[in-house]
Amino acid sequence: MIVNKAIDLGQGKIISIETGKMAKQADGSAVVRLGDTMVLATVVSSKKTPPPNQDFFPLQVEYREKYSAAGKFPGGFFKRESRPSEKEILSARLIDRALRPLFPDGYLYETQIIVTVISSDQVNDADVLGGLAASAAIMVSDIPFQNAMSEVRVGRINGLFMINPDVNELKESDIDICIGGTNDTVCMLEGEMKEISEAEMLDAIKFGHAAIRKLCALQNELAAEVAKTQRAFTPLTIPEELTDVVRNLCEARLKELAYTPLAKEERADRTALIYREVITATVEHFKTTFSSEDIAADPLKALCVNQHMITEQIHSIEKKVMRHMILDDAKRLDGRALDQVRPISIELGLIPRAHGSALFTRGETQALVTITLGTQKDAQSVDTLTNSEDKTFYLHYNFPPFSVGECGRLGSVGRREIGHGNLAERAIKMVAPTQEEFPYTIRIVSDILESNGSSSMASVCGGTLALMDGGVPIRKPVSGIAMGLIKEGASYAVLSDILGNEDHLGDMDFKVSGTTDGITACQMDIKIDGLDYDILETALEQARKGRLHILNEMEKAIPATRLELANFAPKLTTIKVPVDCIGMIIGKGGETIRGITEETGAEINIADDGTVTIACSSSEGTNAALATIKNLTAKPEVGNIYIGKVRDIRDELGAFVEFLPKTDGLVHISEISTVRVSKVSDHLKVGDKVTVKLVDIRKDPRTGKNKFALSIKAIEQDKAKESAVESN
Repeated sequence: MIVNKAIDLGQGKIISIETGKMAKQADGSAVVRLGDTMVLATVVSSKKTPPPNQDFFPLQVEYREKYSAAGKFPGGFFKRESRPSEKEILSARLIDRALRPLFPDGYLYETQIIVTVISSDQVNDADVLGGLAASAAIMVSDIPFQNAMSEVRVGRINGLFMINPDVNELKESDIDICIGGTNDTVCMLEGEMKEISEAEMLDAIKFGHAAIRKLCALQNELAAEVAKTQRAFTPLTIPEELTDVVRNLCEARLKELAYTPLAKEERADRTALIYREVITATVEHFKTTFSSEDIAADPLKALCVNQHMITEQIHSIEKKVMRHMILDDAKRLDGRALDQVRPISIELGLIPRAHGSALFTRGETQALVTITLGTQKDAQSVDTLTNSEDKTFYLHYNFPPFSVGECGRLGSVGRREIGHGNLAERAIKMVAPTQEEFPYTIRIVSDILESNGSSSMASVCGGTLALMDGGVPIRKPVSGIAMGLIKEGASYAVLSDILGNEDHLGDMDFKVSGTTDGITACQMDIKIDGLDYDILETALEQARKGRLHILNEMEKAIPATRLELANFAPKLTTIKVPVDCIGMIIGKGGETIRGITEETGAEINIADDGTVTIACSSSEGTNAALATIKNLTAKPEVGNIYIGKVRDIRDELGAFVEFLPKTDGLVHISEISTVRVSKVSDHLKVGDKVTVKLVDIRKDPRTGKNKFALSIKAIEQDKAKESAVESN
């Protein structure tokens, strides 16, 4: 049965959801359409019972863009889509982060969601449509999932909010924020803004949530009409006696440890010791309580000696202890107040050959950030369905395993690294200079050397400091802070600058970046239902104060951007030449421009409008390249003096001299010297460099080309006149 539902979200944004036509063998499928952009989402969840020692939900979310959706061919040698692009990975993360916490507790069946862009009008981005389609596919399946989720993008043009602005509208918008939520709560945020206030941010979220509620209602109508019976699902029941024994063995010890401020490694070691000892004591207790026959025959008794189940119970008690310590006593694991930021230290210029560097340390989180300045040739190529503009500002984030004291395999960049790098890039990009102001390609690299909470926000701070250290004229410094939440019933506590444990055991990770004047980027993930706007408002205001505190510490280290670029940074010089001279500078097969580069060491880029950018680390190379280009593009003018090269000699006529690139003129035999010349070769040789004056330009009536008359004698006569004037 094919079911189709549609809704008009205003401003011509009509969204339709259809199910029952495509991918019918999946557990659920849905096609969502906006304009001529269409996404197909499918979901399949295994019916095989998970093993009893499994402690995670194996959810896989994939997002793929088909070039054929826009009538395009994939680039590269193999004309086939290959590994996912950064855009596809970031879009998959948007969907995963919003949906994952909405599956029922204890549902651990392997589940795969695949979102495919099957049509693209190249103006309506499919990323938020993918989140809506994924939720709709689950809602029409038999998977136990009660709470529809929807995603929208919010923009603002001339002060008016807009749902799902297209790529052209986003160019005029000062907000680009993706919001995921249910009918009752917002569960995911990610976006960039042009220094908006906390109140404006809250208004944007409320505006987006109103549209989300309508889309969730549409999904409920769709699911009711399909009316598929949900599969039976019984979460694993933990025996009460196991919970009681574990609590008696570890609650007091974990509480004592929680109230003792410790460094991350020492806390981890002491916590691991408690886990080992409690697991051993629990197994021994139940092996003396139950016979081996009882354990073998009764699955619940078997759970009591299952080390994995015991570990889960210890973890549950550890989480409860930490949460109540924060809610009841306003005390944190490291002894800080709820709104207190950890100590910050900053060092600049550590990396001598980098074009700017900073070591930013906040508590036990440390980022080494460097910048590299390059030319247009160093821009990153982008080829997505809605964007093909090269990136001249980008940030790469690396999270090696040693940063958390672990061994690990170094492979390709992970999704988390791409997501964190993208967030930091968006935060700083809002204050970066334009290409007209600073015609460099800028690459920022953030290497996380230590991590205990919010390394992406450390990358924002370190990236800003490295740019200022390198002399990049950013408009304002940007800092970032990660906020946490502990919520039990009506009680809640908002935490500033969260630790890794507070993120892991808490209910929210809300990262906010900005300047002294407003927010430039944000990212929020929620693990619970019921986040209300009062909590959001509190978190935003607390984040603002923390952000300003960090900016103040950054200002102490470097009050303003350095006035000069780093010694090893390429110096750029820009000139404008006539468009019809571009070919002359490039030369046949690039011969001329390559020659200039080899002779001067300068890199030369030429834009279609005739803008020539010369990049060189030495002023000598820059000046030499500049002089050559000016000569190449110069127009011959009567009266000007040139240094030329003798190309040919005619003894009874004169010498042909190349006085401008590929431009020859004749020095007549009578114009070689003030004395009579009977034979040209007595005075000049092929290859000689001579100073000549252009005395006449005549058009050849036969060919229509200009003929140039040069004189060496005229220069001698001019010098004689000047000497006579000076002597008088």
